[in-house]
Amino acid sequence: MSTKVFVGNLPISATEEYLREFFEESGYAVTEVMIVLGRETNRPRGFAFVTFAEGTDVQKVIESTNGQSFMGSKLAVNPAKPLEERKGGPFKPAF
Repeated sequence: MSTKVFVGNLPISATEEYLREFFEESGYAVTEVMIVLGRETNRPRGFAFVTFAEGTDVQKVIESTNGQSFMGSKLAVNPAKPLEERKGGPFKPAF
């Protein structure tokens, strides 16, 4: 069973520390927070992945935090999906 959730609709000013505090204040033991940055801009893309300690009921985390206000935004908290293998390679122009 996964112990990771996807957290969307994050404000740009959100930090990993603030997100960790939000979930810990809700009573959950957080082991990792990763705010995803854009490759080219190196700026937050508005979502993150949060991993919890083993044994954490992720469904309970989702039910209690989804839609909650965080720094002025309503969070979208969902189960994290496994990373799918990408196909293809370098970009090749069609002409």
